[in-house]
Amino acid sequence: MSLGRVLLVEGIHPDAKKNLEAEGFEVELLPKALPEGELIEAARGCVALGIRSKSRVTPKVLESLPDLRAIGCFCIGTNQVALDRANARGVPVFNAPFSNTRSVAEMIIAEIVLLARHLGDRNNEVHRGVWTKSALGSHEVRGKTLGIVGYGHIGRQVGVLAESMGLSVVFFDVAARLPMGNNRRCETLDDLLAQSDFVTLHVPETPQTKNMIGERELAVMKRGACLLNASRGTVVVIEALANVLSSKHLGGAAIDVFPEEPEGNGQTFSSPLQGLPNVFLTPHIGGSTSEAQVAIGHEVSGSLISFLRAASTTGAVNFPQVELPRRPGSHRIAHVHRNVPGVLRDVNSIVSDAQANVVGQVLATDTEIGYLVLDFDDFDPSRDRLSAQLVERLRNLETTISVRNLY
Repeated sequence: MSLGRVLLVEGIHPDAKKNLEAEGFEVELLPKALPEGELIEAARGCVALGIRSKSRVTPKVLESLPDLRAIGCFCIGTNQVALDRANARGVPVFNAPFSNTRSVAEMIIAEIVLLARHLGDRNNEVHRGVWTKSALGSHEVRGKTLGIVGYGHIGRQVGVLAESMGLSVVFFDVAARLPMGNNRRCETLDDLLAQSDFVTLHVPETPQTKNMIGERELAVMKRGACLLNASRGTVVVIEALANVLSSKHLGGAAIDVFPEEPEGNGQTFSSPLQGLPNVFLTPHIGGSTSEAQVAIGHEVSGSLISFLRAASTTGAVNFPQVELPRRPGSHRIAHVHRNVPGVLRDVNSIVSDAQANVVGQVLATDTEIGYLVLDFDDFDPSRDRLSAQLVERLRNLETTISVRNLY
């Protein structure tokens, strides 16, 4: 018997489908992102939805899918989901913050070397039959300074790899971060920009990071320096970057993300950066390696399984964090409710009236909701009946957002 339908879109790795099916879910795997209306129709009745970066889970999508219990973002970013609305509906959102770290970091290191040696231009010239054997403008990266903006998982990995190649590494982050190796913290973004030969961006998409590298910041950078962005397309003002590259203030750039990107492969793309010398443009492939996609498939499907089968929300980006170990001989109820005074009193009253013995209980809250997981002694021989009664009474509480009986 199926435990429910799961829809995975955008070519998510097949291992995710295998993992979910092994747990008893019916899984449909689609190769492309779907527009809002088609996504709603395809996901009707699903208990979980898996997406990558192109799909948009809007408030309308969430309102139209009353059976949806969880969303898995098979990528790092979650800005494509209406997180606040998902929270209000009791739908946790999971992502893969670690699995493509190495893939992105290796690409950044490779691009630093390519930019330092102008290898893209030399490659294109040879393909055109032009022979330019010259050391002019070509440099080793050893002894140069790399500035990392955003010192999270990827930023730290880049710093470790860069230092092993002889680069001096500085970083800037709005949060307190423990430096790796000899990486040094800069107090301001301007300080980092002014001293770095290469600047690489690894920040999330937020109102604070939108257009954070614009005309003023680019002017602060060292003459001849190079900018790399594999984070989010809204972080850099592309027109301003094109201007400083054309004026030779900057010596090159490697851009993997753009403010507007095609919805699918084969579509046309244009950018002011096209045709500029020593500029690498790639189609949002920083984490696109076979190893990363396998790891992401396992990481996010594992989070979905843990939530759907055991009510665990560890790793959810928009939800209170709860994880309660399974207890043999018990059964479990998960309850999402509005975070207002008196809810736990009402729940305990219902449990007490049913004469149910609680053997495990965890409650976690955020500003809007509370998430309660309850384990009870086995109610044999009337377990199913009593469990159904508890769920029904909890569902009828005015403060309840959702409640389910797991096992």
